[in-house]
Amino acid sequence: MDVKYDLSSYVRVLKMASTPSWNEFSQVAKVAGAGVFLVGLLGFIIFAIMTFLPGGA
Repeated sequence: MDVKYDLSSYVRVLKMASTPSWNEFSQVAKVAGAGVFLVGLLGFIIFAIMTFLPGGA
């Protein structure tokens, strides 16, 4: 494990990183929100199917 190399890699990444613009941030937030919604909807649909099927939980 080369600590000096690892630290220089971390510093290089931090130098390249920048604060996103408001448009970029809002677009990422919308996509993430849509993903959370779709996963929740899929879970609800599976729950509803398992509830209404005979022998379900």
